[in-house]
Amino acid sequence: MAQKAKKDRAKANISTLNNLHVGTLAFNTIFILFSIFIRRRSLLAYGILSIPSLVSEYILELTGRPKFDPSTKALKNSGEDLAAPGLTEYMFDVIWVTWFCLISVIIFGNWGWLVWGVIPGFGAYKGYGLLGMARGMAGAAQAGQMPQEQAVAGNRKQRRAA
Repeated sequence: MAQKAKKDRAKANISTLNNLHVGTLAFNTIFILFSIFIRRRSLLAYGILSIPSLVSEYILELTGRPKFDPSTKALKNSGEDLAAPGLTEYMFDVIWVTWFCLISVIIFGNWGWLVWGVIPGFGAYKGYGLLGMARGMAGAAQAGQMPQEQAVAGNRKQRRAA
């Protein structure tokens, strides 16, 4: 049972990455076949707006794929946690929104690419929130009181002594 957590993360990462690759292949193949055989859609917009999704998938593959020793087949590195919040989660969002855009373009025409505007809009929203937190921390530092330095409320005796 040595390194059970690492083995579990490696299995989860392999499953997640395989599902991600199959989904990307399926959605892109459906879009290209639809665009070639049924109704023309902008392949230039497809190429440009698919780049962030493909780059995100490549980064997830590099960081999340477990590494095994070729001779012993032992787990060397389980890869980064693909269920982690933050940038990893944002990269998955970029991929899923791109898939949704592909379906939107198939259904609604080239106007479906406007859905892709959600990605930079969401990034701006998150960045603005981080900027607001940084301003709040800077204001607290100028006032001479950092959030970590605030007194912890203890029992009554400790509060009276303070």
